[in-house]
Amino acid sequence: MQPETYQRIAMVAAVVYIIDRLTKLLVMHLLGYADQYVVLDGFFKFVHWGNTGAAWSMFYGNNGLLAFISVLALIVLLFTARDFDMRPLLARLAFGLIIGGILGNLTDRIRYGHVVDFIRFYLYQRGGDEIGFPAFNVADAAICIGVFFLLIVGRRHAAKSAPAGSTLN
Repeated sequence: MQPETYQRIAMVAAVVYIIDRLTKLLVMHLLGYADQYVVLDGFFKFVHWGNTGAAWSMFYGNNGLLAFISVLALIVLLFTARDFDMRPLLARLAFGLIIGGILGNLTDRIRYGHVVDFIRFYLYQRGGDEIGFPAFNVADAAICIGVFFLLIVGRRHAAKSAPAGSTLN
């Protein structure tokens, strides 16, 4: 892989990391822990929540283990990036998004003992209780988008390398 490919991945990762850090710092400055600011009642609000688990609070209370897994994931990404077809811009973007997101959440785990989540979409149920998507942050969104982009790149690569006449399901 060319050095400029690594530079582009690093640049995307740095932008994601900086935006993630700035938005989390802003939320922590403006909202007390467990506070919220309703932007659109019944749909969207900013919250200041901590998550010691993974997505959707799975593995809640395992912050140290998840920090270790994050470091392992970064190592695997860095070693596999050189074997991955980085010609598509989407692949470089995907790796940058994922690496920046992992670094953002890893910083939280080390610094605060939990990941700072602050974006919450929700609806009201009958009786006034909320249901909604779990709170998340910029790093989480970057990781999800990056993985989605990698799936697209992988699908395109598989389609190009498939034997003539075969179909991908």
